[in-house]
Amino acid sequence: MEPIKVIIADDSDFVRDGMRIILSVDEEFEVLGCAANGKEAVRLTKEYQPDVILMDIQMPVMDGIEATAEIVRRGIGKVLILTTFDDDQLVKAALQNGAAGYLIKNHTPEQLKQTIKSVYNGIHSLDAKVFHNVTEFRSKPLEGFDANLFTAREIEIIQLIAEGLSNRGIADRLFLSEGTVKNYISVILEKGNLSHRTQVAVYYLTGRK
Repeated sequence: MEPIKVIIADDSDFVRDGMRIILSVDEEFEVLGCAANGKEAVRLTKEYQPDVILMDIQMPVMDGIEATAEIVRRGIGKVLILTTFDDDQLVKAALQNGAAGYLIKNHTPEQLKQTIKSVYNGIHSLDAKVFHNVTEFRSKPLEGFDANLFTAREIEIIQLIAEGLSNRGIADRLFLSEGTVKNYISVILEKGNLSHRTQVAVYYLTGRK
């Protein structure tokens, strides 16, 4: 199996080297290059066409949000935001610009690897703390979410998923059985061409799949 090809973009030498070492010793990953700013990240991505770009947000010359937008617009890689910041507006901007995942930097090496794999396999990934914050500041869907795909009840369930409720919590809130909720969610996933609950919430909250 081919390794997942990665570009690391961070203005901290320490962070870049740390992630490079973590990934380089694992045969499942191949680090193609490192960038100290967003402009370098875009250049390296165009040159090497990696599978996943690990992107810091606050960098000189070009920040990670602008670089993410450029990379996604060109369709040359999937961006996983890695940052010490969990500011709601930064999360919103990164997701709106097409970031496929968002992970706070106090992760373990295994969390980093698993999140890269999720993004590589097309599964949107949000750090649990980030997910909680983003669902707090956004209770209505953004443009891009097609409400016409779903019934009123399905929209209600999608909203509760975006609030972070479990199937049991949704069942209690709507006076339904947990099995009925599971059936609704299966239909929602099929109608929206979505893979899992987190992707439902991301689609509702950002308008992106």
